[in-house]
Amino acid sequence: MKQRQVMGEEAQQRTGADQLVATLAEHGVSACFANPGTSEMHLVQALDREPRIRSVLCLFEGVATGAADGFARMAGKPAMTLLHLGPGYANGAANIHNARRAYAPMVNVVGDHATYHRTLDAPLASDIETLVKPNSRWVGVVEQASEAGEKAAKAFIETMGPPAGPVSLILPADSAWNPAGPDAPRVTLPGLSLVDPTQIEAVADAIALAQKPVILVNGPALYDEAALTTMSRLKAAGVRVLCDTFVGRLARGAGRFGPDRMAYFAEMAMEDLAGVDLMILAGTGVPCAFFAYPGKPSILVPEGCTTIELSARSEDTAEALAALADALDAPDAPPAPTRTQHPMPTGKITPYTCATSLARHMPDQAIISDDAVTAGLPHFMATQTAAPHDWLFLTGGAIGQGLPLAVGAAVAAPDRKVIALTGDGAGMYTLQALWTMARERLPIVTVVFANRSYRILNIEMGRTGAGQPGPAASSMLSLDKPALDWVKLAEGQGVEAVSCDTAEAFDTALARAIAADVPVLIEAVM
Repeated sequence: MKQRQVMGEEAQQRTGADQLVATLAEHGVSACFANPGTSEMHLVQALDREPRIRSVLCLFEGVATGAADGFARMAGKPAMTLLHLGPGYANGAANIHNARRAYAPMVNVVGDHATYHRTLDAPLASDIETLVKPNSRWVGVVEQASEAGEKAAKAFIETMGPPAGPVSLILPADSAWNPAGPDAPRVTLPGLSLVDPTQIEAVADAIALAQKPVILVNGPALYDEAALTTMSRLKAAGVRVLCDTFVGRLARGAGRFGPDRMAYFAEMAMEDLAGVDLMILAGTGVPCAFFAYPGKPSILVPEGCTTIELSARSEDTAEALAALADALDAPDAPPAPTRTQHPMPTGKITPYTCATSLARHMPDQAIISDDAVTAGLPHFMATQTAAPHDWLFLTGGAIGQGLPLAVGAAVAAPDRKVIALTGDGAGMYTLQALWTMARERLPIVTVVFANRSYRILNIEMGRTGAGQPGPAASSMLSLDKPALDWVKLAEGQGVEAVSCDTAEAFDTALARAIAADVPVLIEAVM
């Protein structure tokens, strides 16, 4: 009787923060990437009492949100973030934007002032609900501690979609510290909807009438082994298979079919699609250019080309592809390409020599986090027939994703090697991720391509018609004077680092870094 009484007293002492955290853990959330403040202290204590969730401290909110994105892309389930009021959310918003474009689930728990303190215009007060709306599939506010469990369960089901995406759960401080209510029932997630068979027939009929059909694919089908095999069958049946330029995750490498990738520059995409008279959309929308340019198209569909949807993002694209292949009586998949062996590159270091080294040394089932901007494409091309791996792209265009994404991927898949590719400009946005790598002992290999400039902007300067940059404009696009010292930046945060300026030195350093059981950074001086 006495034991039961003590247990009852403990249950009554459980706070709203305890219930929120426990509810997320009960639904399978196993990681929290956090940058907390005063209003989140009860959430920090709740995490301390919840062994099912690994708490990872990040020194900047953009690292926390990027890491949650990387975790979700590899784990297929959300992590939670812990953010400090409106300014904390704003600091992390760029990588939440990228996560939204990747359709990655993420529960952003944002602490707020106590409900009775919100109207006093304290220094950190802001309209959090308005701040979070643009990048949130759903927004909830825990107005009373008694509803913390219910709102947490709702946040979980909303973030999973389909399609998945970030959600925001705002927790006022008094809702965190006041006694919790009853436990919320565990929610059941809806599955992907199946495509109507009549739509499959309509697409098959359209293909039969087309001269040059293509199918554009995005979503989980791109890392589904069976779906990749189906795409190979469709190609054998005369349908060219492409994926969007920037997708959340793509399984690729030797033994796997590799879809073509939509070109980044609009004019190149249109040249590549010349003559296409049917574009089938599978888990994606009508493609558009990344930016508008004078005299160049915004919609990347050739004139006279018909578009038809096979599957929406909320539908089972893998199943729809298989049904379409059967409807077309597509042949069996041809043999997948075998792994290509490359000799050691020599001479001056370039993106192409580094790409060859990556293809040479990439271990089986590696994960590549790509924020390399101009240096990324050579690496993508060179590794098409490297060891099987997953490639994570910069989906929303907000640079500074690569290092945090690698952190989250490494937490989600501790048995796989994670390699982060970043430009020096992009890496400076979130270089605090290096500290988290060191603290958590995540054996991530980070490669920084140090070309001492925002090189992509030098390219875009001419493409936008802005003219040749003068001294002031050139200075705005340059990262020298002083040059960044990535070895010192990494070592100052506890990460081993080396700088290379020849292809041979880089090849040797990369092999050693991949074999290491601690995080290592390689600066490739271009």
